[in-house]
Amino acid sequence: MTKKISIEKLTIELLKSIGESPSRQGLLKTPKRVEASYRYLTSGYQKKVREVLNGAIFDEEYDEMVILKDIEIFSLCEHHLLPFYGKCHVAYIPNGKIIGLSKIPRLIDVFARRLQVQERLTSQIANSLKDALEPLGVAVVIEAFHLCMAMRGVEKQNSTCMTSSMLGVFREDKGTRSEFMNLIGKR
Repeated sequence: MTKKISIEKLTIELLKSIGESPSRQGLLKTPKRVEASYRYLTSGYQKKVREVLNGAIFDEEYDEMVILKDIEIFSLCEHHLLPFYGKCHVAYIPNGKIIGLSKIPRLIDVFARRLQVQERLTSQIANSLKDALEPLGVAVVIEAFHLCMAMRGVEKQNSTCMTSSMLGVFREDKGTRSEFMNLIGKR
């Protein structure tokens, strides 16, 4: 069995390997801060969708589109461990069940607070809502700015990535999809 090395100790080694002194005044508390930061930024691994939704699904005969837009997201790119951030727009068409609105951002955070790629994050959100609500359809659009593209590599500071996952009627019916895109201002 291999012994786990703490994030704090790894940070000390990282600082040394880039030529810094972990004992320098400004860096003395950095390893503890980095550990706390990574524990928070990856806290989604300890959460389960069922627990986050916590029974906030209600029987309701509403059958029109429900949209929650401009939900802020922050995540870490799994390829470079650099942040990406932006907005998430979510819609669903109920099929006898609705969800408490505050649960949607909480659901997003379950997956955003893991090492991610934006494409997977988008699908995970959509599929989780589909599984929890069994709606007529779910739509998720994420538009995000990736620091791995802006700070390094191609260094494109003004580009954003947009991803979508359209399930059920949002995939099958162009009119429903268009209505969603118009309502979130993406048409």
